[in-house]
Amino acid sequence: MAKIDQVEIAQIDIAPKVRRTDAIQSFVTQETVMVTVRCDDGSSGTGYTYTIGTGGSSIVALLNDHLAPRLIGRDPQQYEAIWRDLFFHTHATAVGAITSLSLAAIDTALWDRNARAAGLPLWKLAGGAQQRVPVYTTEGGWLHIEPAQLVEQTLAAKADGFLGAKIKVGKPHVAQDIARLSAVREAVGADFELMVDANQSFTVAEAIRRARQYAPLDLAWFEEPLPAEHVRAHAQLLASTSVPIAVGESMYHLSQFAEYIQQGACSIVQADVARVGGITPWLKIAHLAEAHNIAMCPHFLMELHVSLCAAVPNARWVEYIPQLDDLTTSRLRIEDGHAVAPETPGLGIEWDADQLKARRKFTPLVLRG
Repeated sequence: MAKIDQVEIAQIDIAPKVRRTDAIQSFVTQETVMVTVRCDDGSSGTGYTYTIGTGGSSIVALLNDHLAPRLIGRDPQQYEAIWRDLFFHTHATAVGAITSLSLAAIDTALWDRNARAAGLPLWKLAGGAQQRVPVYTTEGGWLHIEPAQLVEQTLAAKADGFLGAKIKVGKPHVAQDIARLSAVREAVGADFELMVDANQSFTVAEAIRRARQYAPLDLAWFEEPLPAEHVRAHAQLLASTSVPIAVGESMYHLSQFAEYIQQGACSIVQADVARVGGITPWLKIAHLAEAHNIAMCPHFLMELHVSLCAAVPNARWVEYIPQLDDLTTSRLRIEDGHAVAPETPGLGIEWDADQLKARRKFTPLVLRG
């Protein structure tokens, strides 16, 4: 039986490829915290997590001081027991973003190691439901982009083979949102999916008002219309509109998704594998959604989510936002508008060792047994 005898922690900061703005914030830096577990049989696995500009040092500290030391001597195949042990060890800081993001770095490293040891790609080890999943782009829909450029970029995305595009909403007046969306809809036609994302910026009354205005545009979904903690408000909104309501980007535990589903407060689940604590809880959320006939359309992290979406039968979309290109030699493969899960053992992400070394924020922290 293999045992973990070394854990390495590193951080690499990456600048976004383009300017990214939404109704409440800007994405300034991807703080990419990486964990590599090494075992006494020579096997290893690497996982990662991220922030959009703050909290990276807190994740590193939690990993180094409290979580990574508890991995030494553990069987990497007991990922469920490890996850629960680490979660309850830090229960005073859970459920919370920093704890969940930290757990994710470890959990994805364990899954990478176990898949590599089994000689299987992650999507097959985790279920193998479908290798190809439709892909939409968010990279051209940021809130600061003017209508003419928005139309141009969305038409380019359609020409490139994407099957949909997400547009940020939340302009000061609903008429401004409608002007942007209407211009895009008229340009791309009815056979191209459009999603909108408000990033939790509306009150209930305003969300109901905007949904009423959005409805004639035949949107695939209205994402994060309200603050994520307001479950009842989402249920009220969903009951008032025919537009599907998508949530999950800002939720950090399985129980939060269960509450949304039980209260009839969402149409689509968008669990982010890093923010929910890793692959182990992500799969539970996906299957919970499946049991209620709800689609999984995860947020961000396309390089990892392509494999997770391929693992489960109810994944409907992969979100295209490239962010790891500077750190990897692998690329997301897209064919006929579908993201294709990789066949290589492990997560399917091939890290560029030279770039990781050149861009690291500090000398990696190493814990040994």
